[in-house]
Amino acid sequence: MRRGKILIVEDELIARENLDHVLKKEGYDTVAVESGVLAFKALEKQEFDLVMTDLKMQQVDGLQVLERTKELSPDTEVIMITGFATVSTAVEAMQKGAYHYLPKPYKIDEMRILVAKAMEKRSLRQEVTELKRQVQSQKKVPFLVGKSPKIELLKQTIEQIAPADATVLILGETGTGKELVAKAIHHLSPRSENRFLAINCGAFSEELLANELFGHEREAFTGARGVKKGLLEAASGGTILLDEIGDMPTSMQVKLLRVLQDKTLMRVGGTNEIPVDIRVLAATNKDLKGEVEQGNFRQDLYYRINVVTLHVPTLAERQDDIPLLCRHFLGKFAEAQDKKIDRISDEVMDVLLHYEFPGNIRELENIMERAVTLCNGSVIEMQHLPLDFQQPIFQVQRYQRRELNTLEANEKEYIAWVVKQVNGNKTKAAEILGIDRVSLWRKLKRFDLNGGS
Repeated sequence: MRRGKILIVEDELIARENLDHVLKKEGYDTVAVESGVLAFKALEKQEFDLVMTDLKMQQVDGLQVLERTKELSPDTEVIMITGFATVSTAVEAMQKGAYHYLPKPYKIDEMRILVAKAMEKRSLRQEVTELKRQVQSQKKVPFLVGKSPKIELLKQTIEQIAPADATVLILGETGTGKELVAKAIHHLSPRSENRFLAINCGAFSEELLANELFGHEREAFTGARGVKKGLLEAASGGTILLDEIGDMPTSMQVKLLRVLQDKTLMRVGGTNEIPVDIRVLAATNKDLKGEVEQGNFRQDLYYRINVVTLHVPTLAERQDDIPLLCRHFLGKFAEAQDKKIDRISDEVMDVLLHYEFPGNIRELENIMERAVTLCNGSVIEMQHLPLDFQQPIFQVQRYQRRELNTLEANEKEYIAWVVKQVNGNKTKAAEILGIDRVSLWRKLKRFDLNGGS
């Protein structure tokens, strides 16, 4: 049985032949060359499990062979063969990626053990890599609950684009699950073992957003006592989601464009460019193309982030998923609260199926969390829903379709109605709508509605 392929690089003829002979007897496939130059050629032709190279050689020495090996095949192990006078250099080689060093003169048994351990490490690494590949190939999208045609198409698209490193623009109304889509892309990507970070670009002032994304140097501003890495730098190797990118200030758009183009950033107050390796995902509920036409969003940045576009459907567009989502949230919150609730009454389900959900999935999730919290039995009943769901006038208004309004018009009408019901209390209105206060403020501004407290 093949035990592995070894490249021997030794300029002394007798030493090279002896090493080659012993390793062949051990069952290894060997290639023996007399110089670093010939080692380069051998490495370019085929991949080896292990390279054993003399450290001191003419023209190309062992350190150069090590560097070239790791460049062509990072998982190939390297053992440095060295005289006692150069052991310190061999230790330096280990710091650069060599597996170990073998001091001359060495004992044959010592060499056999060292080679066997290096080959075992190589074999284990290959097994782990293969297992990861198999797991990656079997991964599905675990974050998106639903079986409706639009969600199934979205899942298929995510699985198709996730392995690529392209920038993705995720479009959808507030509460549709844009961040879950971003997490699914990251989960199925080669970057899945690294960090996923998200930041809401509309929740910070320009100065705070710059500090959060790019970090700062010591004494960059009053109170900056030390160096701080920004999210772009902290996510290096992984994925970052720029949520509500349509609300990003123009000056920040210029800085982000430079990061996407050059793969480098500069901290606030800094002068050195820092390389970053990140996949950028962007999300917004705005019509970015319209924002570009109005001069509110940079055209060059729009084309840079719009390599692939995903549209996340509203809950109204996927009503068939409401029962499935209800059961999902019921199980989630019942387990979290240690309750044995196993059913939703037909009346409750009927009300939810006829409701328009302007707050989308986030609103449904909040409704189910409230219901589970208030339920002391095993069935979710009408009294466990928010009070406005229990009012006959509310239900009649929701069931009857007096006219076919646009989704935006319905959203505006409902937000105005909710704000009125809570006497202008924005905090309470945001809670009922299933959105945060900042998002509600933006919607009130966009719809030209007067807010309250």
